[in-house]
Amino acid sequence: MRLVELSHVIHPGMVTYPGFPGPEVTAYLTRDASRSRYAPGTTFEINRICLIGNTGTYVDAPVHRYAEGADLSGIPLDRLADLPGVVVPAAGPAIGASAFTGYPVQGRAVLVHTGWDRHFGTGAYGGPDHPYLTADAVEWLVREEVALVGIDSVNIDDSRDGTRPAHSGLLAAGIPIVEHLTGLDRLSRNGFHFHAAPPLLAGMGSFPVRAYAVIG
Repeated sequence: MRLVELSHVIHPGMVTYPGFPGPEVTAYLTRDASRSRYAPGTTFEINRICLIGNTGTYVDAPVHRYAEGADLSGIPLDRLADLPGVVVPAAGPAIGASAFTGYPVQGRAVLVHTGWDRHFGTGAYGGPDHPYLTADAVEWLVREEVALVGIDSVNIDDSRDGTRPAHSGLLAAGIPIVEHLTGLDRLSRNGFHFHAAPPLLAGMGSFPVRAYAVIG
């Protein structure tokens, strides 16, 4: 068995989506302050983090788009963990349905490998030329009953399109979305299982995940 990391590291001040604030990590209990609470030589550190849900590699639940949709606590675990996966290489920016034809996708985590993750952390990452799925691609994926869709780009939608057809179509069908993946070039087309489960959070529509693949 081999594990493949597919997530970006989250660190204070990082930029995931242009214009969104980066995470802040502060001390709740410092090691120095903890000395008075425990036996000599025994110290602890407890930190707190302030971040928006759309930080690093994260999953979107239906409530991210629809007020009546399921939040993170309402996504079935079998839509987030131990999913048979398939990697679909695709050139952007617009990725249509034809990119997916011929791939076994039903009941699978469909991971779209564009290579755009090479720009993560740079000004180019959030630029207008980023890869995204077209409406016909989304319609095809929904029709084929995929379990989850992930992409290694800044947005699964064209960020210039305010109607957000990919988020709208996939989340309406209850299909979770994982954005800002990385390392998809380390996976074969299939033969792996995908995991991207967030904490069991009520009231949240997006939250970071530790996305990874299990091979073998």
